[in-house]
Amino acid sequence: MPVLRILHLVGSAYNHFYCELSRNYAQSCLVATANPSLYDFLIAYITLDGQWRFPSSLSPEDIAVAKPMPLSDAIQFITAQNIDLMLPQMFCLPGMTDYRALFDLLKIPYIGNTPDVMAITAHKARTKAIVAAAGVKVPSGELLRQGDVPTITPPVVIKPANADNSLGVSLVKEKSEYDAALKKAFEFASEVIVETFIEAGREVRCGAIVKDGELIGLPLEEYQIDPQTRPIRSYTDKFKIPIEGDLASTAKNYVPGWIVDINDPITQKVQQEVKKCHLALGCRHYSLFDFRIDPQGQPWFLEAGLFCIFDHNAVIASTANAAGIPLNELFMTAVNEALSARDLMSGKSPF
Repeated sequence: MPVLRILHLVGSAYNHFYCELSRNYAQSCLVATANPSLYDFLIAYITLDGQWRFPSSLSPEDIAVAKPMPLSDAIQFITAQNIDLMLPQMFCLPGMTDYRALFDLLKIPYIGNTPDVMAITAHKARTKAIVAAAGVKVPSGELLRQGDVPTITPPVVIKPANADNSLGVSLVKEKSEYDAALKKAFEFASEVIVETFIEAGREVRCGAIVKDGELIGLPLEEYQIDPQTRPIRSYTDKFKIPIEGDLASTAKNYVPGWIVDINDPITQKVQQEVKKCHLALGCRHYSLFDFRIDPQGQPWFLEAGLFCIFDHNAVIASTANAAGIPLNELFMTAVNEALSARDLMSGKSPF
């Protein structure tokens, strides 16, 4: 099997937080998936000035000495490298959409979901509408803009329509708390969702992967919630503040998460809903969704997070490992799915 040239697309021209988030996660991925007998990794790093760099590693020193290039020069450089595949590791909205679309134009295949799917799932209200139409239960809610008055009686959860990592999220128990919660949410987005609070039962995240054309539900990861002390997960449950040096990654490293026993009855229920969401949204290669489980055991869709870091501690990787799919196999599966789609479109045999 020839060595595959894989370009890791890293960084952000959007803001420093997303740039560092991308760099840290990509660095973990580069280490965890390194296999010189199979892959030759290259790095494209986009900085806040919109320039492209192609450093030998993601250390600050190597990034600093890498030559900055405008987009036109970067495209010429990339097209001369005989890239087989791109792995997107950008988490800002332009990184999820515009930069992936660029590689569609360059006809370089990539792992993960397409720009249109990423754009839809970046907006929580649109995502909810699509999965609800597919028969998935979602909390009732409304979409507000500045000046709109909420009509749903508390308790409700208020969240920005297109912010990640629980930024700007509040639980409102009384109408008197509405103003402060809306002000907080509008700091992060021009549209805000107000949705009925699902009483604390359990909160889980569940992924799915595509292997040889088959959609496979993964084990669940559950997160700690408590009706009194932690009724919803917040930004501080996911990232340590302030972020200095390496990012504190997911809740499993800060507020501990755990893999749900595969024989737990909720596993099959949630996996069924995940597959509905994956198909309704038009996902490919993999998907990941958050659900709230009410005290009666009913799963309620919360949001999509269509990322896979390909690092041992990431949710899809750790739950796949619990299902007997180690990281090297998970990564190779995603690579094969992306290349098979390319070969089918070109009429070439993938073998």
